[in-house]
Amino acid sequence: MATTQDDYYALLGVPRDASHDEIKRAFRRLARELHPDVSEDPDAGKRFRAVAEAYEVLSDPERRRTYDRFGHAGLRSGGYAPMDADFGSLSDVFAAFFGEALFGQAAGGPAGPARGPDVASHVEIDLAEAVTGTTLEVGVRVARTCQACGGNGAAPGTAPTTCPGCGGAGRIQQVSRTVLGQIVRTGACPRCDGVGTIVEQPCERCEGDGRILEDVPLELDVPAGIHDGQRIRVRGAGHAGVLGGPPGDVYVTVGVRPLDAVERDGDDLRVRTTVTMTEAALGATVTVPTPEGALEIELAPGTQPGAVQIVRGRGMPSLESGRRGNLLVAVDVRIPTRLTGEQRAELLRFESELGDDAYRGDDDGFLGKLKSAFR
Repeated sequence: MATTQDDYYALLGVPRDASHDEIKRAFRRLARELHPDVSEDPDAGKRFRAVAEAYEVLSDPERRRTYDRFGHAGLRSGGYAPMDADFGSLSDVFAAFFGEALFGQAAGGPAGPARGPDVASHVEIDLAEAVTGTTLEVGVRVARTCQACGGNGAAPGTAPTTCPGCGGAGRIQQVSRTVLGQIVRTGACPRCDGVGTIVEQPCERCEGDGRILEDVPLELDVPAGIHDGQRIRVRGAGHAGVLGGPPGDVYVTVGVRPLDAVERDGDDLRVRTTVTMTEAALGATVTVPTPEGALEIELAPGTQPGAVQIVRGRGMPSLESGRRGNLLVAVDVRIPTRLTGEQRAELLRFESELGDDAYRGDDDGFLGKLKSAFR
């Protein structure tokens, strides 16, 4: 008796380099032999499920590669669980695996309620609004259920009638004979689009569609800390469903307009400021831009070129925790490029009086670079 741990290729009776079509043909043959509706073998049901599992794996290229490399253990570690369907008839088997019916039996039925499509929209906010969060009114154009006909598309006082093309089944069949027997392919009825009914007297308001397009205002809560390009999902605000199905969702992409001279780095903000070499040596108060307005910060004496001063808690809020990042202020130092002879002499005299203690701890810093420049 076959088990699900047997070699899948051996179960189907195909070589390991078998093509997809060969695997499919092998399963078709075994399905006819082993299905409990056909076979008198008491173990046919278990054997059939084993070959169905083998086909399920080997017909999927990715699963087949995993099985070829790692066997059953690789499939289990990858989260694969074999199909555990209770097939009522051989026709159900072919409908499940191949999307078609067998021996003249129709698969499926008329289309039922379907979820409405989703709607995409876009808004833009300033970086300052991304800091605090904001509430916006977004206009979306969506399909809503027609109130005049209740969504069935028929004029008030009338009702949809059974489709004569499919007899209300919603699907039609095409029969073909092959060496394997009679195969019936089923598909949606083109006359009723698979619904099973047709509208003979359409509703004037929706023209028989059952839905009408409306411009709907949508209140959108934008959380503090949102990033440029992130999407907000508003459940149930999309297009109305078909035949009473649930509505879709609205996905709003939020664009965050950048602020001049301010760069966002995750939850941190980066800015630059420029001071003279004298201000860097003596310390200075500088003003830098932020989304919440200009901010004054104190630079310590001896600030070096390229130094980054951290102002904690003045960055962007985290979407997860709400905790704010930091403001990172990079310092550029302006060094004179044109000096008079007197100014050069003064700088040299100043340099000679400094001594090595003035550069302690930062021989490669600003004063060290200045010292090297005048040598």
